[in-house]
Amino acid sequence: MKICLLCEGSYPYITGGVSSWIQTIVNSMPEHEFIIYAIGAQEKNKGKFKYTLPPNIIEVKEVFLDSFLNEDAKWGKRFKLDDREEEALKLLLQGEQTNWSDIFSLVLNNHYQQVTDFLTSKDFFDIMYEVCTDKYSQIPFTEMFWTVRSMILPLFLLIKSSIPEADLYHSASTGYAGIIGALAKHIYNKPFLLTEHGIYSREREEEIIKANWIKGYFKDIWIQYFYNLSNCAYGYADRVLTLFNRNREIQIELGCPEERIRIIPNGVRVDHFAGIPQKQEGVTELNIGAVVRLVPIKDVKTMIQSYAIVKHEVPTAKFYIFGPTDEDPEYFQECEQLVAALDLQDAIVFTGSIQVRDYIGQMDVLVLTSISEGQPLAVLEAMACAKPMVTTDVGSCKELLYGVQDEFGQAGFVVPVMHYEEIGQNIIKLCKNKQMREEFGKNGLERAKALYSHDSFIESYRNLYQEYEVH
Repeated sequence: MKICLLCEGSYPYITGGVSSWIQTIVNSMPEHEFIIYAIGAQEKNKGKFKYTLPPNIIEVKEVFLDSFLNEDAKWGKRFKLDDREEEALKLLLQGEQTNWSDIFSLVLNNHYQQVTDFLTSKDFFDIMYEVCTDKYSQIPFTEMFWTVRSMILPLFLLIKSSIPEADLYHSASTGYAGIIGALAKHIYNKPFLLTEHGIYSREREEEIIKANWIKGYFKDIWIQYFYNLSNCAYGYADRVLTLFNRNREIQIELGCPEERIRIIPNGVRVDHFAGIPQKQEGVTELNIGAVVRLVPIKDVKTMIQSYAIVKHEVPTAKFYIFGPTDEDPEYFQECEQLVAALDLQDAIVFTGSIQVRDYIGQMDVLVLTSISEGQPLAVLEAMACAKPMVTTDVGSCKELLYGVQDEFGQAGFVVPVMHYEEIGQNIIKLCKNKQMREEFGKNGLERAKALYSHDSFIESYRNLYQEYEVH
């Protein structure tokens, strides 16, 4: 079977997380051919893959959201829109539920070569004017026009781009990747599966609320826009996969049909971590580590602040932040400046990209301070290595470390997001109690073996693909 995996802002440009999940699925199913439809932010990253692509990836289709910069257009053209297309676009611009089939028709079937031709047309101007008059009369029209135009331009560009034909489409998120899955089903009438790791629309909402570049009265418009994208994906998907029950509950709240949702947890190869290097006997230094991408959503700054508290109470503690530093250089620089401001240069080591197996066994405690997560691979790997964790209360961390009515016991501490003092105090608690570290580590290992095995994870997806295989 030929499967098209739809990825946004992840594989093959970024390591870890969703990208690791995709690489694992492809490597584990050599019986299938895979096409990667990769949506990136900037065209300068074209071809800069962080993974060696497995031989059963037969094509990589790259689409970049800044490609509109290459398009020129003349103002004031007129195109023939039918009433349904006009109404669908108006509803989309108003932030209301729309008929996505008519949106697809509007973008695909009208006689213009470039998306910018339509967005500089009299038709678009007239619809925008009507929308502003009806719903946004308090907002200056010029500001509204350019904001909404920049909002839907990437969406229309993606709809206009060609989609490789496959037997099945599988998106790793809602958002733009989910739109492509819906569009592929619209065009080819082939099955569309959707896996949500975190809740994409909620994550975009958090980012927009904090964003300085969006004025307050535009924040609601942007937030509703991303919820509309998710609703499109939910509406078209044959099956919606999620990783844990709380995500399922949120998806239902957001309008995903309950009968389409199925839980498939991620898995980890416990045997992959057998025999990894451990800390030498007699070493008194306590090693605290974090396997993390240095980007704002991982909230590395809160981690650094918590380390300052730990260092005061446990002077022998050494902190290792494992992960690539080049994804967001500005954020990494801010983290370095915070380390210097807190006088932690002798305590914190940024290692850059590493092989997790080479280092994780030498840690005494592992930490995750993200603002948002799905089912973090970093936590599963810690459990597979029998290492206790301190995490923020995001995604499925509470289920992973505390269990859900199972017999395995506590495997770490879960604390509120951004509470660096509470994070620090729980790290200290583990640093000062070797017996607790060993007990929590053992509990996590047993839970990983029983409930989060790699083989069970892969077999679930293999069986799912077989349900839709054409014979």
